[in-house]
Amino acid sequence: MCAALNAAQKKAVTTLSGPLLVLAGAGTGKTRVVTLRIAELIRHGTSPERILAVTFTNKAASEMQQRVGQVLGKRLKNRPYVGTFHAHCLQILRRHIRRLGYPLRFAIYDRGDQESIARSVLREIRVGSETLRPGDLLAIISSWKSRCIRPAEAAASAQT
Repeated sequence: MCAALNAAQKKAVTTLSGPLLVLAGAGTGKTRVVTLRIAELIRHGTSPERILAVTFTNKAASEMQQRVGQVLGKRLKNRPYVGTFHAHCLQILRRHIRRLGYPLRFAIYDRGDQESIARSVLREIRVGSETLRPGDLLAIISSWKSRCIRPAEAAASAQT
């Protein structure tokens, strides 16, 4: 199984305790390493549903799911979770949203939704697009969020 791997890849595949972060450039075998490590963990008794493999893109997640399926075959009833960071976080939100005081039915807005709302808000407060574009407003809000500025503070600073 590990014959075609380099030393660092072998170490990643055969290290069975704790979490593993695989960082490498495109085409260097990250998906193969993670897939083989999942198989190795299961071979050594780790329950598949206790394994979480996350990646950034839907394409990478889909490819990893396919490869994990090929390596594990149909012999397993339960599968490890393989998906994107965003999909995993959405799954956590859906499971625990009531604890945060929100209803079970909620929506997550994408960039297009955000720009549409920003456009409506700017229109409502009569700020023309030549003064402030929706994308610029979203950048300002993002900056406030990055600096942990609360809405009340942001409103106060915007009025001065």
